Amino acid sequence: MQPTSIAYEFQDIQLGDKRLNDRAEALLASLAANPSASINEACSGWDETKAAYRLFDNPNVDPEAILGAHTEKTLQRIKAQDTVCIAQDTTELDYTAHPPEGVRNLDRLGRRGLYDHSHIAFTPEKLCLGVVGVKFYDRDKEALGTSKKREGQPLHTGEGQRWLDGYRKACEIAGKCPETQIVSLADREGDIYDIFVEADQHETPAQFVIRSQRKRSLPEKDPDGGPAAYKKMRAEIASAQPVAYREVQLPQTPERTKGSGNKQYPGREARTAKLEIRAKRMTLRAPHNKQSSMPPVEISVVWVSEIDGPGDGTEVDWLLLSSLPVDTIAQTLRIVDLYVARWPIEVFFRVFKTGCRVEEIQLEARDRLIRALMFYKVIAWRIMFVTFLGRECPELPCDVVFSEAEWKSVWKVVEKTAPPKQAPELSQFIPVLATLGGYNHREGDGPPGAEVIWRGTRRMLDFALCWQAFGPDQ
Repeated sequence: MQPTSIAYEFQDIQLGDKRLNDRAEALLASLAANPSASINEACSGWDETKAAYRLFDNPNVDPEAILGAHTEKTLQRIKAQDTVCIAQDTTELDYTAHPPEGVRNLDRLGRRGLYDHSHIAFTPEKLCLGVVGVKFYDRDKEALGTSKKREGQPLHTGEGQRWLDGYRKACEIAGKCPETQIVSLADREGDIYDIFVEADQHETPAQFVIRSQRKRSLPEKDPDGGPAAYKKMRAEIASAQPVAYREVQLPQTPERTKGSGNKQYPGREARTAKLEIRAKRMTLRAPHNKQSSMPPVEISVVWVSEIDGPGDGTEVDWLLLSSLPVDTIAQTLRIVDLYVARWPIEVFFRVFKTGCRVEEIQLEARDRLIRALMFYKVIAWRIMFVTFLGRECPELPCDVVFSEAEWKSVWKVVEKTAPPKQAPELSQFIPVLATLGGYNHREGDGPPGAEVIWRGTRRMLDFALCWQAFGPDQ
């Protein structure tokens, strides 16, 4: 079995019964062959469909065991890397139109669904290595609109605990992969002081890069403030001299809603942004409500700000907190690059939700839905992996990723010539595959993205079946 095939991910699955293991492996292959189809449509006939629903309905099938087989394969891929980023983020899955029994509220009463907090492994070059953890949660109606009341309460009593748990998961991976540097990445919701303390105290700490959203203080008193005023982190970094400048191309982005708080972000026109970067090592004072129990922590602060931005709310303004050093310009720029490596998790969520259409799954109960979602986590990884592998390893022969029937049938259909005797490189084959999904492959076009890859993959698997049945070797 090829290490990059979808079936390989469930090769060692352990659901407590060999028949369940075999059924799960077969079901994964069927769902992956047509990721945007309904479960009924993806399965071959009523017998296979009925077997799928029985697996989703089996109370003895642990959802974590479904994902766990893939996670173990992901750990193998992590161990082969020098540095791996574990990005964590939250998206919402809206099932208001057809809510399964047991699924509660999202942000308001009547909006039924699940929040999906995932931990995805990427290389710094943005190659998706796999899913290492998922937490699904929803809200009881009594908890709606109480976020302000929960401020100042112990972390473990609220939803913020998921970010600390996510960092601990990265530390666990660091312990299992001692030869690989593990870096935990989070956006502003992950700015939790407990993580900084955990990094100092954990036996196998992961490094971290987290975008700041809170007004943090230093231990020193502010002579210009009142008797209880302390110096502020942002003012301290703003007073530092820039250590580097960068010019980056920012793509166009639509207006969007992001995070479990459904915060609105304006759209952005494509432009060239000029950035200046400041960096400083600082000691932070624990937040006031945790002063009695939390020690001060030393941390690196990197501020990336846009020079002469458009003034429409889309300016680059990243205040990054990290355990990594900033003694040199190269070290400072590496923190910025690692933060940018977090962005593909948003692409992953788009593949998961739009490509696999998981919000259209209609299952009658919450537990059944979560078991099905674990299958689609692996399928979304596969689409991301294939998309970026062609960029990361363009000279790799495509038969490392695709079977002979898959790549030969696609080549014959698209190129209208006999397939070459030797498998073409991924840099040649991925655009050919993407052509089936609507990629134009014109001079000057960028590399194909996940959407055209998943559409092309869907058609490829049909062609491969025909090739196996009626091809020249039959």
